[in-house]
Amino acid sequence: MSSTKQGIGSLRAIHLNPVNLLVKYNTVLIFVLLIIISSIISNSFLTFKNISNLLRQNSGIAIVSMGMLLVILTGGIDLSVGSVVALGCVLAGYFLQTFPLAVALLFTMLVCMLSGIGAGYFVAFRKVAPFVVTLAFMTISRGIAFIISKGTPIRILNQSVIDFGRGTLLGLPCLAYIVLGVFIVFAIVLKFTVFGRLITAIGSNESAVRLSGITVPAYKFSVYIISAVVCSFAGAISASRAAVGSPIVGTGMELDAIASVVIGGASLSGGKGSIHNTLLGVFILGMIGNIMNLMNVAAYPQQVIKGVIILVAVLLQGAEENKEK
Repeated sequence: MSSTKQGIGSLRAIHLNPVNLLVKYNTVLIFVLLIIISSIISNSFLTFKNISNLLRQNSGIAIVSMGMLLVILTGGIDLSVGSVVALGCVLAGYFLQTFPLAVALLFTMLVCMLSGIGAGYFVAFRKVAPFVVTLAFMTISRGIAFIISKGTPIRILNQSVIDFGRGTLLGLPCLAYIVLGVFIVFAIVLKFTVFGRLITAIGSNESAVRLSGITVPAYKFSVYIISAVVCSFAGAISASRAAVGSPIVGTGMELDAIASVVIGGASLSGGKGSIHNTLLGVFILGMIGNIMNLMNVAAYPQQVIKGVIILVAVLLQGAEENKEK
């Protein structure tokens, strides 16, 4: 009995070890520390206006990052997301000139899905490296966005769409509710559905999943389609917020999405990651840019600091994986 108690006590000691806690909850700790430091540096940070702007400005990347998480969980990568967002933004502006909102959003989603279908097909069924395939579709999608818009932003005249993109509901930006809705759906899918468990399992041990009789290519194919669909919504959100469908929207967004997922503790080799930590990763990057803007710091130092934080997150993630081994 005494040996059992000692064993339980030692396990508790390991679990409560500060180093272990730091490694396990590094994303939450970084998020909290950033809030504290930012509020000390600038009195404007915790104001309602600034928090509202922070939520509105990061709504698009939050949605894209959640789609990126699904791809990364399978061990893949999607470099086309920023360009698909641009395509969705342009298509939303283009279709809103002729069709009502619901029809315009449906057509936008269907066209953007083609990018996900193409990328998913080559990755899942033709076994082409995800990096190469999605790099190709990054170029293709951006090019189509420029062709449709003829290189100039498409003005959105639907005032209700603009009011939604810039408006608030119960004190929060309307776009924040869209992010919350997507978050809830993804959280349920990943935690409570067979689909969510299988895409995580594929990233952890694809051979074992295949030997159990699961059609792995179908699941890999589906996550690229889902990624493209959420990118189409992010593009429509960007169009509603800016009141134009611009082909240059989403430039570099693929890097921010990957960084958000990694900061959230996901493994780029697949099989590990959570939706809530990914969302925290989005706002960690968002807060960095926000506080730098409040301090009138140029954009270039922001990139350096983002890179340092990403590096620290990766190192902490590696330390956590070593602890688990």
